[in-house]
Amino acid sequence: MNLPNFDEFRQQALAAGFDEVVAREWAPHTVLDTHAHPFAVHAVVTRGEMWLTINGHTQHLVTGSVFDLEPNVPHDERYGAEGAAYWVARKN
Repeated sequence: MNLPNFDEFRQQALAAGFDEVVAREWAPHTVLDTHAHPFAVHAVVTRGEMWLTINGHTQHLVTGSVFDLEPNVPHDERYGAEGAAYWVARKN
């Protein structure tokens, strides 16, 4: 899998109109019940695995998977046995 480095991801995201780019780490077996964010999200999983549920549809995301969320979209997150990490660009 050939991921960009964080600086490349950040530069691309800022050029695309995102205004914040951060790296997130999640502990093994973390579960985040239904919640929403007031910002748009574009992210790439850089380690581990997670399950993202939106409107009853669950996506299994692994290293290299990309996901996007519009602002205020209710979703659940569940992380695998090794936890997970991803880079996320936010558009506030």
